[in-house]
Amino acid sequence: MGIGKKWAMSALAACFMLTMAGCGSNNNAGGNAAGGETIKIATDASYAPMEYMDTDKIKGFDIDFIKAVMEEAGVKYTITNTGWDTMLTSVQQGTEYQAGVSSVSITDERKETYDYSIPYFESTNMIMVKEGSDIKSALDLKDKVVAVQGATTADDLMSGIMGVDNTNLKRFDSNAVALMELNAGGADAVVADIAIVNEYIKNNPNEKLVGILDKENFGSEYYGVLYPKGSEWKAKLDPAIKTVIENGKYAEIYKEWFGEEPDTAALLNAE
Repeated sequence: MGIGKKWAMSALAACFMLTMAGCGSNNNAGGNAAGGETIKIATDASYAPMEYMDTDKIKGFDIDFIKAVMEEAGVKYTITNTGWDTMLTSVQQGTEYQAGVSSVSITDERKETYDYSIPYFESTNMIMVKEGSDIKSALDLKDKVVAVQGATTADDLMSGIMGVDNTNLKRFDSNAVALMELNAGGADAVVADIAIVNEYIKNNPNEKLVGILDKENFGSEYYGVLYPKGSEWKAKLDPAIKTVIENGKYAEIYKEWFGEEPDTAALLNAE
């Protein structure tokens, strides 16, 4: 939910503090839009390796991806770290920010409130536990203490398994704090997007953490750029997103961040 490519706990805490403060903004010119038009984008820069704060700059896969899209579309843009809840609210209103790019999963419930771009990333949720845990699948979490970021698909999935009012389901403002809760012994597991879990485990080998993939209970989901209902930006930017995916630029960015080839055919078929 790239947070720097090295994400130690101190950096994690710093990222969390920056996120809560709403710090960080990137200003970029993607070309000459008609009439000097600029789209203002919000993000929650606490989702390594998708978006993260590196000092005062926002970096990550999503950030490089949206830059490529704006260059293809010839649109000027700014992207600002606002935090998750602020991003959702402000994009819904469409006044201060006209789009959200922050590993936002496309769901039927959110479609009632927002418009989405075509899908640009395939993901799934993953369980993270400490080595030696007896947790082997999502259903094993039912009677455990589980940390998630609130108002995410991980929250939705675990609410279905554990019960929405279950006090053992701990909801936090960011994945950064949910991960800290596991390390502090306040939770038996964290559920978050696979890219975030894998990045954290890779960069914190001394923490002795394990990622559990449960495709039976956690299916594939797709990220999209978030817009207010009825936004004109969807029609303007969807063709650029499709071109970036088809022309090899997407694969180039994906390999830089994840070290492997993306399944672009499956992504395009998800439209």
